[in-house]
Amino acid sequence: MGKYSDPGTGMSVTGTESVYPLVAVAIDNNNKTSQGALKWAVEHLLKRGQTVVLVHVNTKGTSTGLVDSSGFKQPDAQLRELFLPYRCFCTRKDINCKDVVLDEMDVARALIEFAQSASIEIIVLGSPPKGMLRRFKSSDVPQIVAKGAPDFCTVYIIGKEKVSHQKFAIRAAPTVSPLRPQMGNPSVPKFESAGATAPPKWMASKADNFSDPGLPSDNSIKSPFTRESSNCSSRNSYGDFSAFSDSTDISFISSGRPSVDRYGFQPRLSNGSESNPEHSFEMRTPHRFSNSNEYSNFSQSSNASYSSQNMDDVESEIRRLRMELKQTMDMYSTACREAIDAKQKLTDLERRKIEEQQKLYEARSHEETAKQMIEEERAKARAAVEAAEKSNRLAELEAKKRLSAEMLALKEAEEKKKFMLESSHNDIRYRKYTIEEIELATDKFNVNRKVGEGGYGPVFKGYLDHTLVAIKVLRPDAAQGRSQFQQEVEVLSCIRHPNMVILMGACPEYGCLVYEYMASGSLDDRLFCRGGTPTIPWQHRFRIAAEVATGLLFLHQTKPEPLVHRDLKPANILLDGNLVSKISDVGLARLIPPSVADDVTQYRMTSTAGTFCYIDPEYQQTGMLGVKSDIYSLGVLLLQVITARSPMGLTHSVSRAIENGRFADVLDPEVRDWPVEAAQRLAEVALRCAELRRKDRPDLATVVLPELHKLRLLGEESLCSIRR
Repeated sequence: MGKYSDPGTGMSVTGTESVYPLVAVAIDNNNKTSQGALKWAVEHLLKRGQTVVLVHVNTKGTSTGLVDSSGFKQPDAQLRELFLPYRCFCTRKDINCKDVVLDEMDVARALIEFAQSASIEIIVLGSPPKGMLRRFKSSDVPQIVAKGAPDFCTVYIIGKEKVSHQKFAIRAAPTVSPLRPQMGNPSVPKFESAGATAPPKWMASKADNFSDPGLPSDNSIKSPFTRESSNCSSRNSYGDFSAFSDSTDISFISSGRPSVDRYGFQPRLSNGSESNPEHSFEMRTPHRFSNSNEYSNFSQSSNASYSSQNMDDVESEIRRLRMELKQTMDMYSTACREAIDAKQKLTDLERRKIEEQQKLYEARSHEETAKQMIEEERAKARAAVEAAEKSNRLAELEAKKRLSAEMLALKEAEEKKKFMLESSHNDIRYRKYTIEEIELATDKFNVNRKVGEGGYGPVFKGYLDHTLVAIKVLRPDAAQGRSQFQQEVEVLSCIRHPNMVILMGACPEYGCLVYEYMASGSLDDRLFCRGGTPTIPWQHRFRIAAEVATGLLFLHQTKPEPLVHRDLKPANILLDGNLVSKISDVGLARLIPPSVADDVTQYRMTSTAGTFCYIDPEYQQTGMLGVKSDIYSLGVLLLQVITARSPMGLTHSVSRAIENGRFADVLDPEVRDWPVEAAQRLAEVALRCAELRRKDRPDLATVVLPELHKLRLLGEESLCSIRR
C-alpha cells in the first residue's frame, strides 16, 4: 500500500502498487522511422528501469532463434545486428529491452496478433515516408495495425519524432500476459505524503484512480469527493461502488458517448488531440478507483448538503472551458500542420513545373536539331542522286564513243573462241588422263575421298603419278560448266606462277581437272576456323595478302592480253601445308583483247559474272570490265583477312570504326597480338581498293603492292624474332 497526491484534489490517496504498462515498439529495416518511434517512446512513455518490448516481423522465411519461456521467439545471430542499435540506445537511457521476433509474411497481422496474445497495452510504430504512402497506400502497416489492434491497446504512429496518428484503448488490458514473468514486476513509485507530487503521466491509462490532468493541482477549487471523508467507512464505499460500476460501464459502452449516471458522475473518453496522449481512457467515477481510501466515504458524500452544488457547477464549467481551450489549440495545431503541408506541396509543384519547363525546352531543342539533321541528310541525298545521274550520263557517252571498239573486240573474241574449240582436241600443252586413271585415283569417286563441293561440282583427293592431287569433276547439269572448263584449261595450261594453282592435267571427255593438292584448304575455311582448324597468325595473314596481290598482278600483266579473274574471293584462294597462298578457279576469267586493252583498258560484257559482295559495283551496273574490277574484289578480300567477318557491309563497318578511333574492335578477336597500327594501314589500303568508282581505286603495281610488301616484311621480322 502507498500514498500519493491526487492531481485533482491534492489529497493523499492510498492504493495498491501497480505495474508498468506493457509498451511495445515495432522495428523494421528502415532505421530512421524505427529509431524515431523508439526515441519518442523513451521520451514520452517510458521511465528509468522500465522494460520495453522490441518486436520485429521477419518476412524473409523462418528465423532460427530460440523460443523462450514466454512462447515468443528470440532473434538469431543474423537478426541480432538489427536489434543492436536499439538495445544500445535503451541502455544509455537506462531502459531494459525484451526482443521478440515474429515469422510472418503479413506484418500488420503479425503485430495485431502479438498485441492480442501478449496483452500489449501500448504499441508504437514508425510512420513510413510520404512518398511510400502515396505509392503503397494499400499496404500502410501502421494504419492497418491502428484499425485492427485490440480495444485494450493504445496505438501511437510516430512520424518525424511526433505523433502523426493515435488510437486510444477503450477498456483495461488483461492482467495476465506471458511477458510479465520475464519482465519482472516493477511497481509504480510510492508517494507517502499528502504533499507529494502526482504519479507520472504514463500511469494515467493504467491507474484509473488518477483524476483529469487538465484540472489544477492545488486546492483553489475543492472537489465534492473530499467533503466529510473522515466519517465514511471503507466497507460502505465498496458496497456502493459495485452497484455503480455496472450501470456506468454499460451505459457508456452501449451508447458510444459520455453519459451521466444515477450518481451524477460523468465518464469521459479523452480527445485524440489532447496534449497527454498517454491518457487513453478516463472515467470520472468512483468505481474506477477500486481499493482506494479516497472514495471510502462515497455514500456519505451523496447525502451532502445542497451548498456544495454551486462548487460543482463551477468545477464543471472550468472543465468545460479547459476542454474547449484544448480543442481550440488542437485545431490551431492541425491548421498549422495543414498550412505547412500545403506550402510543401506548393514548393513541390513549383519544382515540378520548373522540371517540366526544362524538359519541354530540351525536347524543343532536340526537335530543332533533328529537323536540321533531316534537312542535311536530304541535301546529301539530292547531291548523291545528282552525282549518280551525272555518272550515268558520262557512262552512256563513253559507251557510245567506244561502240566501234567493242564490236571489234567481240568479233576477235568469237574468232578466238572458235580457234580454241577447234584446237582443244589437239592441245598438247597439258597432260590428258583417261577416265580409268581418274577412277583408280579416286577409288571410283568414293565419298570418303571427297574434300569439297563447288558450283561446278565436287572435288576429290587422289594419287596420280605417285603424287597427291585434287581432282575437280564437272557436273553434267552445270549450265556454264563446259565453257568454264575450257577457259580454265586454256588459262592454267599457259601460265606458271608460284601464287597460281598448278594444273597437272585434265580429262576433257568427262570434264575432270587435275590440280596439285593444297593441304590447308581454302583461305575462307581457315579464316573462319572451320573443321576446328587453328587460326592464322597475323604474320602469315600479312604474307598471304601480299601473295594474293602478286598473283593477281601476274594475271593483269599477262601478254599479249591482260587477264581479269572476275571471281576473286577467299574461297578461291588455296593454301598448302606451309600456308602459301595460290589463286584458283579462273574459269570465269576473261582475256581483254589487245586492241581494247591498249587503248581503253576495259570493254563491255553482255552479262556480269562473279559472287555477290565481291563484284565491282560499276561493272555490275554498266557491264564495263577492266583490271580494276579485280581491285575491288581484292579490297574486300583484304578486309576479311584482318577481320574474319562476312563481306556484307564490311567496308562501311571498318570505315566507321577508323573514323571513331575504335579500329581495334573490328580486328579478328582470335588473334591476340595484332599490331593495330600496321593492321590499320592495311585496312586503309583495302578501303581505297573498295571504292565504288573505278577511277578512285589505286594502281595495283605502284600503290597497293609496295605497301603490302612492307607489311609482309614486318610479319617476317616478327616471326624471326619469335624463333630466336
